Amino acid sequence: MFDGTDDRRDRDRDRGQVGIGTLIVFIAMVLVAAIAAGVLINTAGFLQSSAEQSGEQASEQVTNRLVETSTTGTVTDNATISEIEMTLKLAPGSSDVNLNDTTIQWVTSSGSSQLVSGELNQSETGTTYGNFTWQALRDGPDDDKSISEDSTLNDPVDRAIMNINLVNETASDNSSQPMELDSGQTAEAQIVTRSGGETTVTLVVPDSLSGKDSVQL
Repeated sequence: MFDGTDDRRDRDRDRGQVGIGTLIVFIAMVLVAAIAAGVLINTAGFLQSSAEQSGEQASEQVTNRLVETSTTGTVTDNATISEIEMTLKLAPGSSDVNLNDTTIQWVTSSGSSQLVSGELNQSETGTTYGNFTWQALRDGPDDDKSISEDSTLNDPVDRAIMNINLVNETASDNSSQPMELDSGQTAEAQIVTRSGGETTVTLVVPDSLSGKDSVQL
């Protein structure tokens, strides 16, 4: 008669065995998993930091820039534009912008010029560039002199007048300044701040300059 005794004895003899080799493999798997987890955590942290930095830089390039409010040109006796006066303010949401750290790419049909702050020494730039100057039109609600003393627009009400001198054909060979503008001519000024914020201003000279001392561009 079968009473299951033999079956229980067989089960009692079926015991698991763990050798030193199995233990070593198990420990190795745990170590590999721990190392992999550490690498993933470090990589995730690095990627997050890089993404935050890239986001901040992209935001600064969009917001930290200057905006043109008006531009006038001075008319010479030869009916050409010899000086540009461009009124600038901070773009909405922009942080402080230092005019010394700002550059201008000036482009016309006759060529292009790179302009830097007139306060920069040529030995500092290493190259001879054209230059622009400025003056404060409105220096904050409390007249904090941020523009006149620190060359910095730091308030939405700040206004600075940027001056760009243009030269005639006779002087153009010995100067890095842009050439004078004729009637009907178009110029493009790309203003770039230190953080990379760009503003492109297109200036169009009226078709007639006769009898005028200055014109709106």
